[in-house]
Amino acid sequence: MADEIGVLTKAFSGFGVDEKSIISILGKWHPEEKKSFRKGCPNLFQEDHRDFEKWDQNYIATLEHEFARFKKAIVLWTMHAWERDARLVRDALSKGAHSYNVLIEIACTRSSEELLGARRAYHSLFDHSIEEDVAYHINNKNRKLLVALVSAYRYEGAKVNDAIAKSEAKILGEAIKNVDRNPIEDDEVVVILSTRSKAHLKIVFDHYKELYGNDIHEDLHDESSLKEAVLCLTSPQMYFAKVLDMALAIGANENTKEGLTRVIVTRADTDMKEIKEQYANLYGVQFLSKIEELTSGNFKDFLLALIQRSE
Repeated sequence: MADEIGVLTKAFSGFGVDEKSIISILGKWHPEEKKSFRKGCPNLFQEDHRDFEKWDQNYIATLEHEFARFKKAIVLWTMHAWERDARLVRDALSKGAHSYNVLIEIACTRSSEELLGARRAYHSLFDHSIEEDVAYHINNKNRKLLVALVSAYRYEGAKVNDAIAKSEAKILGEAIKNVDRNPIEDDEVVVILSTRSKAHLKIVFDHYKELYGNDIHEDLHDESSLKEAVLCLTSPQMYFAKVLDMALAIGANENTKEGLTRVIVTRADTDMKEIKEQYANLYGVQFLSKIEELTSGNFKDFLLALIQRSE
């Protein structure tokens, strides 16, 4: 009995749920065994003053999320990429400031055609443009940058004007070093980050390091939209590895946890191999091993299948 309670407790923990274990154990339990389970799991159940054990209400909500993870992953995977990104943007806007990173992620890690496709899909699905909804929902200092990023259609060729890149590195440096003003409010900074090609920005940031001695992201505040934009534009695999690590962290909130499904589903056929390599370099552990350890059931099996497509 104790072994079964341990298995069941584990089945209810982490990402997803171990459906097979739940069915095989609960399907044969009698009332007294179920009572022993409730008594033996104070993290799941609370003793009521009317002499019965009741589910922790917060944990019920958590379990509902976990049972739904597999379904959500399947739905996202089968969507056209344009619709998927459009719906992710809509969802991020509905959740508020703690989800703005999703807007930056989509705007800065997709190709110009992919972002344009997401904007077209958004028109069809919601009878609005992404740009107008971002402008409507966001009323703080991030507004100007985020509207510009989701509106972008970048040149994707290899040509770069080195002199212009160097001058723009100086513009960024002066804005970042200006203690009297947040660089995200600087129009020139917004223009550079939202219009220049990724190849051009790489040279800009190389010049920045030559001029100021640090990588540009080292000089930006940790939780800033600017820092996330720079990372997505120049080192997307590092950005995605960090999102995955935060999603798998103990105590991560639900919004952060959703990054696990989002990144795996959207990058499985793009750069998952490079993301796994970056994850191993950053955290000293194989990403597949973390998925094996921390996820369960059909959700786990589906994630592993998507991750292994890159092998």
